[in-house]
Amino acid sequence: MKQLLQSRHLHARHSTGSTPKRFCNSRTASRVMDLLELAVAILIGVLQGIFEWLPISSEGNISIILTALGRTPAHAIQYSLFLHLGTAIAATAYFRGQIYDLIADIPMLRTRSYDTSDLVFLIVATLISGVTGLVAYKFLIEAVSELDGGLLIVLIGVLLVATGVFQQRSSSRSQQTTRSTTYLDALLVGVGQGAAILPGVSRSGTTVGILLLRGYGGQTAFRLSFLLSIPAAIGAGLLGYLDSGGFPSVVPLHAGSALLASALAGYLSIDLLMRFARRVSFGVICIVLGGLAILGGLLVLV
Repeated sequence: MKQLLQSRHLHARHSTGSTPKRFCNSRTASRVMDLLELAVAILIGVLQGIFEWLPISSEGNISIILTALGRTPAHAIQYSLFLHLGTAIAATAYFRGQIYDLIADIPMLRTRSYDTSDLVFLIVATLISGVTGLVAYKFLIEAVSELDGGLLIVLIGVLLVATGVFQQRSSSRSQQTTRSTTYLDALLVGVGQGAAILPGVSRSGTTVGILLLRGYGGQTAFRLSFLLSIPAAIGAGLLGYLDSGGFPSVVPLHAGSALLASALAGYLSIDLLMRFARRVSFGVICIVLGGLAILGGLLVLV
């Protein structure tokens, strides 16, 4: 009897000792995974902040990365759109002087001389891009819900190649001329910017390319394109957040960290990358990235 009690006592000691140990190991593993996910969120935010200023489709490239990490196509697109809120904050801070000048022009909109001002151009183009973007987004979400990760990557690759070809053609038409904006320019740029909600279609590459084809100089085209990016990025970010239901599967700390990283990286890199983008042929880069994406997507499918 004494031996039986001693045996039970030893068994109880071993049992109570192993449970905390297993619990401790489980907590440690959970913390490590949480830190890794936080690091990935910050990295994604930094990449968004850098890619936004380059005509290589930040949404397309971020969606490829998120899909490769195991996110569903719909979640990858919505999350990449959400991160545009960070770069919208960065662009607002960077262009605050020009934004103030545009706001100061509002009382003068009633005069005929301002019918084709930059402010009217930005308002009209933003409204048109909002309508076009909502239609394109609805089509996009319905389409990707039927696709697996590999097919989405192939689709993004095809659109990247198409964007690269368009940039190559438009850059050859660049002119250093000064001209007033028109309603037709606003219509064309608005439609192009709205269509750029499709991953793989570069917003900046499309809008700058259209303006170059319309006879604008490179400096003017870039300035108008990036001023247009502010309301577009805010709209895209809110759309991605609201349509996902607030990303219930994403830890709020991770989402907030990614957004903050996007804003900081975007603000710190915008000046350098905008100058870099004016000098480098990103059409070729888009074509190369698109080709690699198509190849990678096909490998996933196989």
